[in-house]
Amino acid sequence: MSRIAGRFQQLAEQRRTALIPYVVAGDPGQAFTVPLMHQLVENGADIIELGVPFSDPMAEGPVIQLGHERALANGTTLLKVLEMVREFRVSDSTTPVLLMGYANPVMHMGYARFADAAAAVGLDALLTVDIPPEEVDSINRELQRVGMDNIFLVAPTTPDERIARIAARASGFIYYVSLKGVTGAGHLDTVEVAARVNAIRQHSNLPVAVGFGIKDAASARQVSQTAEGVVVGSALVHAMAQVIEQGGTPDAAIAAAAGLLGQIRKGMDSAAS
Repeated sequence: MSRIAGRFQQLAEQRRTALIPYVVAGDPGQAFTVPLMHQLVENGADIIELGVPFSDPMAEGPVIQLGHERALANGTTLLKVLEMVREFRVSDSTTPVLLMGYANPVMHMGYARFADAAAAVGLDALLTVDIPPEEVDSINRELQRVGMDNIFLVAPTTPDERIARIAARASGFIYYVSLKGVTGAGHLDTVEVAARVNAIRQHSNLPVAVGFGIKDAASARQVSQTAEGVVVGSALVHAMAQVIEQGGTPDAAIAAAAGLLGQIRKGMDSAAS
């Protein structure tokens, strides 16, 4: 059983929903990503989603786009992100970690080389925004060879036929994008989210995590009553950026993100009690 499957099983037994924070690796600085990951775990993270900086992050809204720009300016590369995972694993061998990114860096590295390197550092899964299910077989073979999960996005506009194709190739969990558009945009319609999550469940027994538009404890609490996982990204990246912009230290920025995640965890747990 993979670390991700094991974590979802453990949470199901506890009747709790997975909290999955997204942060951009290398933002606010390369040296601070691993301490940030540990602080997120201490404040309730069940799975960590690390964004791999990319020059054209088309699925991201302005907040996370700026995070990518800062991380790239700091010299963060895919290989350096993998080294961050290796460092994290020195003292945390249980928290699942997945990379979310775009096809270009992985293709440039080579699927087989990436899979070997990712498995060696203890990475659990990959989510590539711009590889459709029709073109995923090559990378899926390499990920499956080393026991890594491949996470897929399902959008509000994804038809049932395509959900079925995605479900046939996905492992770990399915990531439902709760809003049309980019990360951090729009108003969350929890009734629609519940309906779409149920539609996904008609095609897959995998856990469903919901992201995009979840910004605080209230929205996370609502979604946690529907899905097996809640993904929070833009709010955390924004919290850190605000501290830095106001002259705060990276350590203070980490504390701000971790504190916000702790509030969200409490909100989710209150819905389960």
